[in-house]
Amino acid sequence: MLIYLRVLKESLAFAVNALRNNKLRTLLSLLGVTIGIFSIIGVLAAVDSLKQEIKGSLSSLDNSTIILMRFSFGPTDIPKWKREQFPDVTYEEYQFISRNVPDVEAASFSLNVPAESIKFGDKLVTGVNIAPVTDGYYNIEALQLAEGRFFNEAESNSGSNVIVLGDEIAEGLFGGLDPIGKQVRLYGQRFSVIGVLEKEGNSIFGPSKDGMVILPVNVVRRIYGSNNKAAFPQIVIKPESGVDVPEFNAILAQRLRQYRGLKTDEVNNFFINQLSGFTDFIDNITGTMSTIGGFIGLFSLLVGGFGIANIMFVSVKERTNLIGIQKALGAKNRFILLQFLFESIILAAIGGLIGLGLVWIITIVLSQFTGSFEFVLSATNIFYGLFSSVLIGLIAGIVPAFMASRLDPVEAIRTGM
Repeated sequence: MLIYLRVLKESLAFAVNALRNNKLRTLLSLLGVTIGIFSIIGVLAAVDSLKQEIKGSLSSLDNSTIILMRFSFGPTDIPKWKREQFPDVTYEEYQFISRNVPDVEAASFSLNVPAESIKFGDKLVTGVNIAPVTDGYYNIEALQLAEGRFFNEAESNSGSNVIVLGDEIAEGLFGGLDPIGKQVRLYGQRFSVIGVLEKEGNSIFGPSKDGMVILPVNVVRRIYGSNNKAAFPQIVIKPESGVDVPEFNAILAQRLRQYRGLKTDEVNNFFINQLSGFTDFIDNITGTMSTIGGFIGLFSLLVGGFGIANIMFVSVKERTNLIGIQKALGAKNRFILLQFLFESIILAAIGGLIGLGLVWIITIVLSQFTGSFEFVLSATNIFYGLFSSVLIGLIAGIVPAFMASRLDPVEAIRTGM
């Protein structure tokens, strides 16, 4: 065992010395592996960062959450001209579903309306995102309040002039003042501030709640009307935990068909969009991105591997005389083999480490410039990068190392003279 350890140590020392004596050649050989590892790990790190951001943005929502509307999240067999004729969901349908569909833990009706300006005293905040919703929105989104409370069912049904502010809006209007109980002006009306949301940070799925205000949907329905197509109404439903979701969806579709008076031979003129389907769609996209990025990086890595193999053949040619002398002095074939293999593996590993280092530096820089979007370099990707570089070094060096180990000492000394 000690003999093998000594062989490994001496082989490693020879390899490091060879790389040190040929700095320019070593540097040029590193470029291919560095670019390959940088490409692969860079793409994987970007995809992992995107997945983390998506999961963070959707963490407040349950995968069983349903969004009922006249549009589909994904592809559908229904032609576009027919989908355009579908009616919007209505507030009355929201009330019907809340009362007549079993196993509903929470439901909310919401509208999409243009941004507005909101005012307190002489302070004005423009471009504020308005979220007109019902009281069930609080439980569906699992909202966290920094101060105050959310509006209740009675306030929601009656359309009371109460409002919940996002963190940025509260800061812009009130600064260090306590906003609870203060009166703000919106739509030319006075609203009483009853709550402030906790700071959320940026979101990749539309505007952050920090720049949003939430108010009862019936307030906005009085202003925009109940049948405004531009308001893009939707019903969000959260089934109770443990419910059979396909069965729940079937009951929901059946009840809504009955309410709309659809005949047996007519297709649903609405879409039951499952949030889990959306997350699966995102996973497929990120998986495809990883695969494509991996193949691109793999080709770059193979080019680097060919570069290392070429350099190793040159190295064997240059050191033929030295190999002959080593073998004449009693060096075994495995010593010569390990010597060149170590040289190839070390070369590739250094290139891999440089590539990983570049990715790490870029993730730090991008995280600083992109605010709350955090780029991550996981331990799995680091291991994958190092393993890939070592494997490429091993593959690229095996043939030159084998050729060097099989040289005849007399011929090697004669050839090198």
